[in-house]
Amino acid sequence: MPPVAPMLAKAVKQIPEGELCYEPKWDGFRSIFFRDGAEVEIGSRNERPMTRYFPELVAAALEQLPERCVIDGEIILVAASGDRLDFDALQQRIHPAQSRVTLLSETTPARFVAFDLLALGDTDYTDRPFEQRRAALRAALTGVRAPIHVTAATTEPAVAQRWFDQFEGAGLDGVVAKRLAGRYEPDKRTMFKIKHERTADCVVAGYRLHKSGPDRIGSLLLGLYDDAGELASVGVIGAFPMARRAELFTELQPLVTDFDDHPWAWAKQEEGTRTPRNAEGSRWSGGKDLSFVPLRPERVVEVRYEHMEGVRFRHTAQFVRWRPDRDPRSCTYEQLDEPARYDLNDVLAEPL
Repeated sequence: MPPVAPMLAKAVKQIPEGELCYEPKWDGFRSIFFRDGAEVEIGSRNERPMTRYFPELVAAALEQLPERCVIDGEIILVAASGDRLDFDALQQRIHPAQSRVTLLSETTPARFVAFDLLALGDTDYTDRPFEQRRAALRAALTGVRAPIHVTAATTEPAVAQRWFDQFEGAGLDGVVAKRLAGRYEPDKRTMFKIKHERTADCVVAGYRLHKSGPDRIGSLLLGLYDDAGELASVGVIGAFPMARRAELFTELQPLVTDFDDHPWAWAKQEEGTRTPRNAEGSRWSGGKDLSFVPLRPERVVEVRYEHMEGVRFRHTAQFVRWRPDRDPRSCTYEQLDEPARYDLNDVLAEPL
């Protein structure tokens, strides 16, 4: 019975070898589907139900999933181009208005990629080895079609490495490895995840204050220059020790400016409500003030990032070091490692 906390993964630097099964790491909402006859509930990473946000997946579950089952997987959303994932569009699916939920379920429908079986009928599979759970999952979902999929899987490290190198171009962010003999352990980090990691030199264009007080930095806003010579917002860094947050606040004060002389001058009229990212805000802000203090774009920082979502870093970047030797104008998108394009449909159609 829901809720059930999903089994988790710990990060490792490279693809491990051994008695393991490897799967693409899907970039979406981790979800556990519960079906009992005419009832379907969709659980989430934080164990809160997401059922109301994805009526099209509820309908698909009633049509295609076994009558009584519990299945772990990922809710994803395919971009309008059809060849890669779109996490930004997926975020927009979490909306408080039912009319909006209904509209988005029709205009930007989601999909569910299944990768583990917790229960089927009266049988609890959580104490069984993953190898058995995987076989039972494939048998139970034989013949499913979009928007429900069964993830690709392999026991060959070389194939997993190929997926790691190629699938990023379709919007996936790495590979997951699971012990073939491992049982399902909710909320335990017993799987392994291998994610892409790169560095980039970015311009620091502003900061937000930390919630602990008005003299500590919460996060630094990062920018890169595009082909038109405009400074585009690409993400933030924010993981600093508390003492360092206070030091940064003092260090950056000489660079504080106003929006009239800032590359993001348009933010002046939205001060107190928005960030440089047009898509960010409202329901994801939790009511917080997302305005920022503009800085003259004169300092360069090297950051570590995993992969891009469109023109921005998909996750919060990590501070590496300051780069006083870099000219801010040299911080362009050209420095970024561009993954080879890969059609998402080929990933979803990979042999099981």
